[in-house]
Amino acid sequence: MKCPFCGNTDTHVVDSRVSESGDSIRRRRRCSECDKRFTTYETTELRLPQVVKSNGNREEFSSEKLREGFTRALHKRPVPTEYVDQAIMGVIKHVLSLAEREIPSRQVGELVMQALKPLDKVAYIRFASVYKSFQDVDDFRHAIKDLDS
Repeated sequence: MKCPFCGNTDTHVVDSRVSESGDSIRRRRRCSECDKRFTTYETTELRLPQVVKSNGNREEFSSEKLREGFTRALHKRPVPTEYVDQAIMGVIKHVLSLAEREIPSRQVGELVMQALKPLDKVAYIRFASVYKSFQDVDDFRHAIKDLDS
């Protein structure tokens, strides 16, 4: 670690402590050149994969876009916000657990549908109708029949 005061690369860790939340490490360091002390923090960096759209374009995975999809499907539905937040986190954790650099948008849509199904059946049908581009009433019937099985 480079000293922020003199730029020397020879620094020593004097003390290390895990944060109260357990998600970072605080390190006190001392520069061997200027003898000044400074603090560094070590945290985990998780990178979500890029989403590959059906037309081949790629874009960054967006938690906001994911939330927007849930919000639209659940509009005026009696589902507590905490359940929605848990479902969104579940989708994000699943995507992270794949450890892939890219993920097809279709796979993200399927994950959203899996998360909506136990939350609210109407929201599931709403999302499925847009996601699967329902063309007529028969498409709705098939989706509702799938819900019952």
